[in-house]
Amino acid sequence: MGCAALLWGWLLLGCSWGSAPPGVSAAALLTATYVLDDASGPGRQFDGIGAVSGGGATSRLLVNYQEPYRSQILDYLFKPSFGASLHMLKVEIGGDGQSTDGTEPSHMHYENDENYFRGYEWWLMKEAKKRNPKIKLIGLPWTFPAWIGKGENWPYDYPDVTAYYIVSWILGAKQYHDLDIDYIGIWNERAFSSKYIKVLRQSLDRLGLRNIGIIAADGDWNISKEMIVDPYLNDAVEVVGAHYPGTKTVPNALLTKKKLWSSEDYSTFNDEVGAGCWARILNQNYVNGNMTSTIAWNLVASYYEELPFGRCGLMTAQEPWSGHYKVEAPIWITAHTTQFTQPGWSYLQVDGHLEGGGSFVALTDGLGNLTIIIETMTHNHSQCIRPPLPHFSVTPQRATFYLKGSFYMVETLQVWHSRLGFESGNSTLFQQLHPVKVWKGSFSLDLSVDEVYTLTTLKTGQKCGCPEPPPPQPFPSNYKDDFNIRNPPFSEAPNFADQTGVFEYFINASDPGDHVFTLRQVVVQRPITWASDADQTISVIGNFQWVNMTVTCDIYIEKRRDGGVFVAGRVDNGGIYVRRTKGVFFWVFADGTYRVTGDLAGEEILMKGLSGVRDNAWHTLTLNIQGTSASGLLNGYPLWENVTISKPSNGWAAIGTRSFEFAQFDNFHIEAS
Repeated sequence: MGCAALLWGWLLLGCSWGSAPPGVSAAALLTATYVLDDASGPGRQFDGIGAVSGGGATSRLLVNYQEPYRSQILDYLFKPSFGASLHMLKVEIGGDGQSTDGTEPSHMHYENDENYFRGYEWWLMKEAKKRNPKIKLIGLPWTFPAWIGKGENWPYDYPDVTAYYIVSWILGAKQYHDLDIDYIGIWNERAFSSKYIKVLRQSLDRLGLRNIGIIAADGDWNISKEMIVDPYLNDAVEVVGAHYPGTKTVPNALLTKKKLWSSEDYSTFNDEVGAGCWARILNQNYVNGNMTSTIAWNLVASYYEELPFGRCGLMTAQEPWSGHYKVEAPIWITAHTTQFTQPGWSYLQVDGHLEGGGSFVALTDGLGNLTIIIETMTHNHSQCIRPPLPHFSVTPQRATFYLKGSFYMVETLQVWHSRLGFESGNSTLFQQLHPVKVWKGSFSLDLSVDEVYTLTTLKTGQKCGCPEPPPPQPFPSNYKDDFNIRNPPFSEAPNFADQTGVFEYFINASDPGDHVFTLRQVVVQRPITWASDADQTISVIGNFQWVNMTVTCDIYIEKRRDGGVFVAGRVDNGGIYVRRTKGVFFWVFADGTYRVTGDLAGEEILMKGLSGVRDNAWHTLTLNIQGTSASGLLNGYPLWENVTISKPSNGWAAIGTRSFEFAQFDNFHIEAS
């Protein structure tokens, strides 16, 4: 449909490309004109579109996918001109603490401990670089290991120590993975310290890392107040980054003359409304707020959906056991910008607001190429999770664009189109339409609501598709892991999602027999927290819908006298809400006692007694939950039974420890229904 197939003479008569929306006559359309001209020079430089892996453990399940599905997911995220084609990847610098949906391990659990192969962010950055060597890499801490605070829940008292820790991560990325980090942050959505920022800048410069830009402060715009009165702070910061700015900036941020980014945004369920939110802010963060980069939290919803903010990723990949994943609408909304722009392009100086509501941005590479992205998202179909969205209206409209300056000679624009179909349920996503002819520097478009258009001189865009992934399947109802793996590709066992503490593969060299390869909880001091980590450590696994289950695990308490471990079922919470977790918890302690509790905190005691368990010896715990009754076995023999369970009615299985302490687990087995 449109002018591409029509004769030039029709264009002279004022034909517009597109058609009036159903029920709206062309004559009744609101009409407006917009001029795109580079004669007065470019606007701000475009820095790219990105996404966050972390904050926290949001890519946890991705690494366990089998090929070819894992590579297909990565292609949709990072491969240029394929799917989302992201320009930036921001990762959490793991700090051993709960950072939204889990904990990510630190490269330095302790001051004298360095290991640059923990977790999966190194692997993810390498996979991103493999697909797009130009992708920009950003690191940001949410939590910090306890030793940095020297007893205080605060990372800034010893700024040289914190800077050493962060710089070590940057150097480790290069030394062990040949990864060049482009930007580094301060402390996610928490207080900033001007002194620390300056110390970090000096530390980077001293090591010849002047090319690494500091982003600050990854919260609100308040740091800009200090930057405009402190020239040393202003010099140290390259990017002022705010989170969830609602497309608005503040005068002080503009006065810094720095790059302004929405350094975390979106965080919205990835259905059509989530796609509408993403489409709106990708344009309007620049149109309203002069922000030249927008970074989505999160990259891929690859964590158990019942954790906080389930499915708030650009796509969904939360079933490594089945291979199923879903390329959600936000992937193709991203492509409207990323496939036709690159960091280093410039925005044109133009207002960007459409008369009938919605917005447009225009960008150029300075070499004659032009890309225009238009969105007409309505209020109810584009609400992000935060901040609240003031009411506005969008109506069908006709937009006429006049191309001037170096674009006057453009004759044809390629067209890509998405329509989010809320009422019909039928969305059209990233579809290539006939090119539009530009006649004497102008063309017209009839715009309906909830649409995205990209018009571009580039012919490189494509909507690639992998074969359909396998159908979804629930977590296996009979699941075993003996942790017997000599050289694991990742430090964490598949499908376990640590919520407080860090559970790592461990080689138990002192064991002569069956327990050489185990899973060990390794955090023995409460980290500098970002959320309310529990006082106990816990890692969850399985299907949240499980009701009846038998959980068996060999356990080894390392902490003398007051050490303790548990196995659990029907675990109902995690992430930032981990402290309030309920379930059925079967504990044994180094003093020879046991308890059954209805909560992780251990306050709701359902049964207690003597067990004979001791530290530094292996024991087998079995927790059996059927209907409203639970029982427990120790080393195969009944220890307690007929405990009445009223709630929760369902939940995950879990393992964990009484405190931040060393403990080991082996031969984990669930049978559930």
